Amino acid sequence: MRPPVSLAAFGIPALVAGFVAVLVSYTSSAAIVFQAAAAAGATPQQTAGWLSMLGLAMGGTSLLLSLWYRTPILTAWSTPGAALLVTSLPGTSINDAVGVFIFAATLTVLCGVTGLIARLMKYIPQGISSAMLAGILLRFGTDAFHALQINFTLCGTMCLVWLVMRRWLPRYAIVLAVLAGLAVTALQGNIHSDIGQDIVLPHWVTPHFSVGTLLGTGFPFFIVTMASQNAPGIAALQAAGYRVPLSPLITCIGLVTLLLAPFGVFNVSIAAITAAICMGSEVNSDPQQRYGAAAIAGGFYLLAGIFGGAITGLLTALPAALIHTIAGLALLGTIIASLQRALEDERQRDAAAITFLITASGLTLFGVGAAFWGLAGGVIVRLVAFRPAR
Repeated sequence: MRPPVSLAAFGIPALVAGFVAVLVSYTSSAAIVFQAAAAAGATPQQTAGWLSMLGLAMGGTSLLLSLWYRTPILTAWSTPGAALLVTSLPGTSINDAVGVFIFAATLTVLCGVTGLIARLMKYIPQGISSAMLAGILLRFGTDAFHALQINFTLCGTMCLVWLVMRRWLPRYAIVLAVLAGLAVTALQGNIHSDIGQDIVLPHWVTPHFSVGTLLGTGFPFFIVTMASQNAPGIAALQAAGYRVPLSPLITCIGLVTLLLAPFGVFNVSIAAITAAICMGSEVNSDPQQRYGAAAIAGGFYLLAGIFGGAITGLLTALPAALIHTIAGLALLGTIIASLQRALEDERQRDAAAITFLITASGLTLFGVGAAFWGLAGGVIVRLVAFRPAR
């Protein structure tokens, strides 16, 4: 029996974590989604409608799944998948593009219904999944300090406020660092936004299915999305100690994508990086109460969907240095915990180290990102070199 929803899960730290997760999501990859829509031949009005529907889809699934499982489950569009679409869709009609979305979503549903994803994840130990997560998040940690050379006053102030508050008000360190960053940004006059239309209605696009397009773009898109987005997202949940039924989870996001694909929802996946923001100890000292941050993030996604033009403009108005510093500081606790779990078992440290290094390298082979190859490398090393306890 599920425990009742607790108000303790919805404190100010959870509110800030949810907002930061959505902020990082939009500012870090919205430009790639814009490019993918353009590659598909979408008009500016259709692109705005696609972003609105993506916000509604991610918001609804994040909110409902987090509350249903009492787990910080955050969904997101697949950035690697969007990047693949940018290079694969030019010359393809928008109708064929929607056909690709539906084809990939159908394969995702089949993967969930058959339980294939759950069987695969059983072969990935927590140490390896933790090392993979640490490798994914490493860039965000280093970017936070690299931002110091871009805007020392802004980022230095945020780091100083965070450091001092970690001593006196640790639960609110990120909150106060964000507020300090916004204040410095406003004083520097660096908040600029071309706010567009508040509410954008979705546009139906009739799908068209071409065998060549489905095999040449649809199947690689499915592989990249599952390997580079869903697998890391699931591994991030497991690395944080959360166990959820994987088959229903994958089936759910596949069905949502399938139903909303004609309106521009090219993909809904399990988030890894932004979800990690909602899993840190700063959100709540009790891991069982951190689902509130993901549910709140779902609410912000819904707002971004309803008021697509205005909210997207506001979320992309802040300077990159501010976003990098917020993300790095918010993810620091998760990076530390992931590295600790990855290295706990001495017998599996070789596998964990290989996973971490491959993932952090940014390696891309055959269109599949480093997160997948990190997991694969770690599992191979474990199978070859693992020494069971006697």
